Amino acid sequence: MGVLRKLLFPFSILYDGVTFVRNKLFDAGIFHATEFDIPVIVVGNLSVGGTGKTPQIEYLVRLLQKDYKVAVLSRGYKRKSTGFLLAHDAIKVEELGDEPFQFYNKFKEVYVAVDEDRVHGINQLKKLNNPPEIILLDDAFQHRRVKGKVNIVLTPYYDLYVDDLVLPAGNLRESRRGANRADIVIVTKCPNELSKSEQEKIERRLNLNSRQKLFFSTIKYSEDVKNTKDSLLLTDIENSEVLLVTGIAKPKPLVSFLDNRGFSVTHLEYGDHHNFTEAEIVDIKTKFDAIESENKLLLTTEKDFMRLKNRLDIYYVEIEVAFLRDGKMFDEKIKSYVE
Repeated sequence: MGVLRKLLFPFSILYDGVTFVRNKLFDAGIFHATEFDIPVIVVGNLSVGGTGKTPQIEYLVRLLQKDYKVAVLSRGYKRKSTGFLLAHDAIKVEELGDEPFQFYNKFKEVYVAVDEDRVHGINQLKKLNNPPEIILLDDAFQHRRVKGKVNIVLTPYYDLYVDDLVLPAGNLRESRRGANRADIVIVTKCPNELSKSEQEKIERRLNLNSRQKLFFSTIKYSEDVKNTKDSLLLTDIENSEVLLVTGIAKPKPLVSFLDNRGFSVTHLEYGDHHNFTEAEIVDIKTKFDAIESENKLLLTTEKDFMRLKNRLDIYYVEIEVAFLRDGKMFDEKIKSYVE
């Protein structure tokens, strides 16, 4: 823990007390939580950013969309709009937010909506002519005014919530006690070779209760990079010089992946959900033009591509979630909750 965060520790105690009382009021029914007559699956975390919610939501969409009419509801973090919005072909990323915009671009048969008031958002979705049969709530574990059918908490392998502190001394939105509300805990972004003994060690550290289920997942990177018009196989562009532009919370796994594939990477790192200014776009172009190699590539994440695709000649690398083991068990458990 850094010196500054040590100094902030007393404020963490205060913050923890506030969130503890709030959760107790919900547990006691003093604060009302709305339960809906259609399955609501909540995906969230205890920490701030970078746990892999977006690919996990996409995994659930792929799992369920063939059998059910699915909706994804987010708050639309950092969007330049308010209230309920349902995605449509003319909507802009600034209105919807980068992650919901990504969902809409990939899954045209799925409703994608945003609303900072999740109860209101669900009620609006239910009023549609062909209402959804399942709603996935993105980043809503602390939004306790909605009672989910199943609550999924994500925690990254390299930053488990049991090793962290509450804000502002740490990165937790609430105490690690909050994980007790989860039905499923997924340790995300694991190394592909994570051994069973190491998984068992993590399981002991998390110390889940008997009704909770634990799973381990990793990030699977695509074997090509894409933009709106083209795709390039990684095997055809290996040893290229890459200018990587990221505006996500934790880009280190992507940087490591590119390094391991033999790319020479220069990384321009911006804050999570970054809104790129015109001056920054010019700076990115200038830095890319300054690379002398003929084999060069301007690359970003899929989420950042939603903001940059109309402003730069840039590619993105797609990611998916893959379970290290028990993937079929996870699928069956989710389907059983829904049914």
